[in-house]
Order: sequence, then C-alpha cells, then structure tokens
Amino acid sequence: MSDTCSADMGDAPLVPAVFERTYNASVEELWALWTTKEGFESWWGPEGFRVEVHRLEAAPGGALHYDMIADAPEAIAAMKQMGQPLSHDTKGWYEEYKPHTRLTLKHLIDFIVGAEPYESLIEVDFEALGDMARMVVTAHPHRDGHWTRMATEGFRSQLTKLDRRYNAG
Repeated sequence: MSDTCSADMGDAPLVPAVFERTYNASVEELWALWTTKEGFESWWGPEGFRVEVHRLEAAPGGALHYDMIADAPEAIAAMKQMGQPLSHDTKGWYEEYKPHTRLTLKHLIDFIVGAEPYESLIEVDFEALGDMARMVVTAHPHRDGHWTRMATEGFRSQLTKLDRRYNAG
C-alpha cells in the first residue's frame, strides 16, 4: 500500500494524489466496486459516510448520481459543526471506460459556497497480479489547497474500507 501526495505539504503546488493498493482480489472484483450500484455503495465515501446510488450507467459518458450521507455520530456532529448538510446530492460521469483496465470519473463540484461549480477528475488503473490485483487511483487536485487536502483525506479514508475487506498488501 502506498499513497503519494504533495497536497499535504502546505503551499506546495497542487498536484494529483496517487493511491496504490494491491489486494487479495481479482481485477473483476475491484472493477465491480466502481461500476455496479452494489459495489459502489459498499465502499464509497469516507469513514462515517455512506452513499445511496440513484443512477449508475457504467459506460463511456454514463451518468453517476448518488447522495453522500453522514451516518456515523462523529461525522454527523462534524458536519453540523461546519454548518454543512448531512446529505449532499452528487453528480458525475464515466469519461474513459476500458473494462477491467482503466476508467476515469468526473464529478461536478457544486457544493462550495461562493465558488463556481467545476469538474474534478479521478483516474483508476487496474492490473492483474496472479491471484491479486493492483489498483492505482489518481485524484487530481481541486482548485485550491483546502479542498484538495479535504478530498485527499476523504479518499484515503474511504480506501481503508477496501484495505480491511481485501487485506491490502
């Protein structure tokens, strides 16, 4: 397991965060986590959050629409303290889609008060390694360091769900 990210380094240039994991799973299993309603709902969202998928069209240009919901007491309290809603409607789409090899997701970032909506890119590459599979996730930076750090920590947190499930190596 490795993560590289300069977004944690204060005033460093905004660069992508790269998360590399090797799991005791097949590429097909990992692919399904990103491309099926059941798979996506089983792990997406940082610890303390869950998602309810409303639309998932796993294909080039296909829609991804879900609610991100704070559901643990600590997450609920944190959201209330920050004056944020406990649920957020999230929209995205699959841009690149090469089954069991590579996909890219774009999300519409439209929840930042005072900021114009913009797109956020996540790239995912998959590689079979015998009985295991390697997954490399590249999360591109947001428009500012604060939201890049928040997104990086959130993604790192949600990957712990897969680390526990598949005993990351």
